[in-house]
Amino acid sequence: MYNKLLLVGAGGHCRSVIDSINYVQYSDIGIVDLPEMVGKNIFSIPIVGTDEDIESLFEKGYHQAIITLGSVGNPDKRIKLYHKLKLIGFQFPKIIDSTAIVSQISVEMADGVFVGKGVIINTGVKLGTCAIINSGAIIDHDCEIGQFVHIGPGVRMSGGIHIQDNVHVGIGSSMIQSISVGRDSIIGAGSVVVSDIEEGVIAFGIPCRVYHKGNEVAI
Repeated sequence: MYNKLLLVGAGGHCRSVIDSINYVQYSDIGIVDLPEMVGKNIFSIPIVGTDEDIESLFEKGYHQAIITLGSVGNPDKRIKLYHKLKLIGFQFPKIIDSTAIVSQISVEMADGVFVGKGVIINTGVKLGTCAIINSGAIIDHDCEIGQFVHIGPGVRMSGGIHIQDNVHVGIGSSMIQSISVGRDSIIGAGSVVVSDIEEGVIAFGIPCRVYHKGNEVAI
């Protein structure tokens, strides 16, 4: 099959994705990034254009794309890129590292999901569009992860957790069973989440508590 894959963004997350791609599936891979990066390579993969060239690259046969721009707390740029690419007509494959352990029973993954090294995903898990499940994370049974969520390295999630859209869960955080985290919220690194977290807040600590909501401070 003649598949050409475009990686959108050339930072650290791009390098992680490159290291996890099954190259047998693709005949050609290119990267788009800032103008000053065009012509350079990342791990021997060429940077072939900028965001302005995406439409012309689609016409040249790059019909699949992965958003390799990372997200630390604010996925807005990833969301805008996704809708731009989708409107042009791109398809979004799933990239699953060969070291990840993903249950063969009832796991659902939407377009553009990335599952990194050493991740464990148990049965009944649902992963939303362009979710990032980073290195060493464990997602137990029946969890639901929304769109554009970033689950940081080493996060531990018990069963039945619901993470709504656009949430960032910081490195090394742990979550007990059956809780919910509201959309657009940030869970700080190393937190222990033992109760529901409302939407649009910054929360952290052991136990995890809400500290910022809009311009207010709630302790």
